[in-house]
Amino acid sequence: MSMYQVKPVCPDIKIDLPTCMYKLPNIHTRQGNSCSPDHALQNGDVDPAVKALEARQDEIMRKLYELKAAVEGLAKTVTTPDADLDVTVSSSLSSQSSSCAIFKGTTNLDALLGKDLGALRDIVINANPAKPPLTLLVLHGLLCQRYRVLSTVHVHSSVSGVRPQLLSCLGPKHADSYARHMFQLGFTLIWKDVPKPQMKFSVRNMCPIEGEANVARFLFKLLAPYPSYPALATLVDSWVDTAFYQLADGSAKERAAVLRAVNSALGRGPWLSGPEFSLADVACYCCLLQNGPAASTAANVQRWIKSCENLGHFGPAQLLVK
Repeated sequence: MSMYQVKPVCPDIKIDLPTCMYKLPNIHTRQGNSCSPDHALQNGDVDPAVKALEARQDEIMRKLYELKAAVEGLAKTVTTPDADLDVTVSSSLSSQSSSCAIFKGTTNLDALLGKDLGALRDIVINANPAKPPLTLLVLHGLLCQRYRVLSTVHVHSSVSGVRPQLLSCLGPKHADSYARHMFQLGFTLIWKDVPKPQMKFSVRNMCPIEGEANVARFLFKLLAPYPSYPALATLVDSWVDTAFYQLADGSAKERAAVLRAVNSALGRGPWLSGPEFSLADVACYCCLLQNGPAASTAANVQRWIKSCENLGHFGPAQLLVK
């Protein structure tokens, strides 16, 4: 026998609930159904109640997507090494616009980087302010012409006295920088005491790419596909290595030899790797700019320098060497 017995509080009171609290139109009315002639749809039109319901569902899904993007963005920020040591300086929004005519190849971020709905694809680069990576700044500007890029500059505690030009090298702060779902790429530059530039694309997996040349190759492939011909692709890679290992860090004798090779190559075409502007031109121009102009420059090299400057892509690099 149960120890407790539940009794109704007021057994004599009866509450009559309405059989229908809300009157809604029958959205399942089919043609020929005479039960609800008032709500029958004419000429295949969609019932307004269905339209309102679908619009509300779309709005809910949009808000859920924004929330998911914001949460995953915060998670990536928290898991970024040095996040507790960095001081945010500036961030910018570069609207997606028509790409430069020189990059005729089409690129698909999902195909290149993998499909990752609701999360911003973060590119995090550590660089030493004593030797700014001019090539990466130029490629950042080109990326901003192709994609919606959220650009941010940080200063690590291992360095001090960073020049104002370096703090604003990715552009001014934008009011919508908090809305990560509005962007396709995140480009974060951290001025840090490192021997050479380091890039981490997948912050979650921590797979670093070291060296300005290798980082430049990664970024350039987001702009245009590498040459499909192995010989031409090898030629571009050879010029990139020559730029960083000999033109930038080589002796005076090595640098002079590279300039002779550049002059000879430009005698056969307008650009270093042939008729198309490529990463070879970006790397060689930036390395030449970083070390200052040579005492005597051959005619082909002078013409090529003017051609590069006329493109307008090297503005951020030129500002840092003035």
